[in-house]
Amino acid sequence: MSEQGALEENTPVALGSEADAVMTGRGRQTPLVQKVYQHLLTQIGAGQFQPDQKLPGEHELAAQFQVSRPIVREALGRLREEGLIYSRRGAGSFVKPQAAQAERLALGYSPVETIADIQRCYEFRLTIEPDHAYYAALRWNEPALAAIAAALDLMRDATRAHRHREDADFAFHLAVAKAANNHYYVSSLQALREHIAVGMKFHGVSLMGPRSGLAGVLDEHRAIFDAIRSREAERARTAMRRHLEGSRDRIFEGRVLDLAL
Repeated sequence: MSEQGALEENTPVALGSEADAVMTGRGRQTPLVQKVYQHLLTQIGAGQFQPDQKLPGEHELAAQFQVSRPIVREALGRLREEGLIYSRRGAGSFVKPQAAQAERLALGYSPVETIADIQRCYEFRLTIEPDHAYYAALRWNEPALAAIAAALDLMRDATRAHRHREDADFAFHLAVAKAANNHYYVSSLQALREHIAVGMKFHGVSLMGPRSGLAGVLDEHRAIFDAIRSREAERARTAMRRHLEGSRDRIFEGRVLDLAL
């Protein structure tokens, strides 16, 4: 092991992120490995890496996360053990096709074709996602909470860079659904991924400009996370509803369409 790698594995880590805060005290190497693992898990869950797509190499990941290759190797090993990736000798690591992805393809919703369909998608999300947050607050375990925190960290970093990341945003909502420990919630959200992405793109545009709303949206997601972490189920449900309604209203500038017409 290089001297740099030894320092990274044995030097105490300054914990400042939501994910690090969740994982404090779980072992000497855990914070750095957990950071890489959770970020890759979030990207895979959000569909940023498609089935059978090759992941970046160890050197590239080490540079991206500013850790040693042994840290990356251990994080990849954990993903491999959980059946999320597979390796080809001399070729690298690849995303393993998942049953959940097959379910998403099997469960189909009509595509988004009009601006009214974006409103319909928000309307449907408002009937299920507040309950995702409610049950997540009651049922989360440590890995599930860490996945929500990791997605929140990605959103925080993007906000600091004055960017809106739809992949991190969706990963946050998907992680909340998974924390509720109800596979029907997860399957429904995965089936809606492409539909939600359309609304998120419009939402991202609405947040840019001279009066950026990125910081406020990050605060909305942080409020959801804080309520879930505190196991305050009703507060979590209310925070999720306020966020979705706020997102919808920012896109439509507070003037929703009359869907009766």
